[in-house]
Amino acid sequence: MGQDRLIYHIDVNSAYLSWEAVERLKTHQDTVDLRDIPSIVGGNQKTRHGIVLAKSIPAKKFGIHTAEPIRDALIKCPQLVVCPPHHDLYERYSKAMRKEFDTYTPVIEKYSVDECFLDMTETIGLFGEPVETAYELKDKIKDKLGFTVNVGVAPNKLLAKMASDFEKPDKVHTLFYHEIEQKMWPLPVKNLFFVGRSTYKKLEKMGIHTIGELAQFDLELLQYHMGSKHGQLIHNYANGLDDSPVEEEQVLNKGYGNSTTTSHDVTDREEGCKFLLSLSENVAARLRYDHVKAECICIELKTSTFRKYSHQKTLLTATDITNDIYQAAVELLDEVWKGEPIRLFGVRATNITEESYQLGLFDYQKKQKLENMDKAIDSIRNKYGNDAIKRASFLDSEIKHMAGRHSEKKKS
Repeated sequence: MGQDRLIYHIDVNSAYLSWEAVERLKTHQDTVDLRDIPSIVGGNQKTRHGIVLAKSIPAKKFGIHTAEPIRDALIKCPQLVVCPPHHDLYERYSKAMRKEFDTYTPVIEKYSVDECFLDMTETIGLFGEPVETAYELKDKIKDKLGFTVNVGVAPNKLLAKMASDFEKPDKVHTLFYHEIEQKMWPLPVKNLFFVGRSTYKKLEKMGIHTIGELAQFDLELLQYHMGSKHGQLIHNYANGLDDSPVEEEQVLNKGYGNSTTTSHDVTDREEGCKFLLSLSENVAARLRYDHVKAECICIELKTSTFRKYSHQKTLLTATDITNDIYQAAVELLDEVWKGEPIRLFGVRATNITEESYQLGLFDYQKKQKLENMDKAIDSIRNKYGNDAIKRASFLDSEIKHMAGRHSEKKKS
């Protein structure tokens, strides 16, 4: 699997905080470097709401960790400097970094705003020795853009990502096949990519504590406990096996829309809302499939006399959650519909983005529950078909629970 490939994984060290620090030093040269003091990015310092998105090394020494409530972080370190997030700024630095990668290879996969995979297989001959080239790239980012990165060098994406997560910051690490036993197998099994909290607990109960123990565990027994697909996946990963390609970034779809023509004229609001829910299910599932979110929701109505209505609203935060899209659609229906008989309903999601946005802790927990529910529904439908699970409101209804044709085709 990928014996002849050469993959880099680049991971920005404390990305949000590093980018905040670089920007402040640019605009106010006499300011203190946030990376040198206890500081975090996240939430609002005055209201003490939100969670920690990024932390400095001095903040980490106080026991502050990512995703904990800012209120708790301030208890641990009262002098902590709290910076609100600026996502536009982070995207700008992320793009500047990816522009530097273009000089090394055209095959670049944006894994997140602060992580990228580079397939160097075909181009490494232009630069020289792989590890020396990785150091050159790392130092170029530091000297030119002002922040540090870790670079993992390996024969596949999995091992490159594992390598970049070794000692930080500002490091280059290799993880070739002959190094797996020494460098990766002694690590705790929870450090393995795709071993989440639930999987980790199951593995611990099975007596599997290290990645090496997982790699050497009986595959059939592992699949019995973990499921066929997931068991095979984590067993492969523990043995360093991964043949997934570095996928070049695609142009985002401009919009995701579905519409349906009704079998009869609709005059009842409750029935109209069911059509919107059905369409919202479809639109949201497509967003989640493409790992993107929408910042704007639009509904379209066509009356029995063929008069068209279109109304839209911008959301407070981008979303791929079915309930969010449906609630926005219902609000728009109530604002625009005057009670005329309707023969066509449409729901469209636009202003597509790959970025996530900061939420207060309460909102975050609420959204997390809805996201988890949608993921569970998607998983069941992907495995057993769209009709395997549906909302109770559609059980005795003639309306399809996921109605609609695509009103906009995905652009490739």
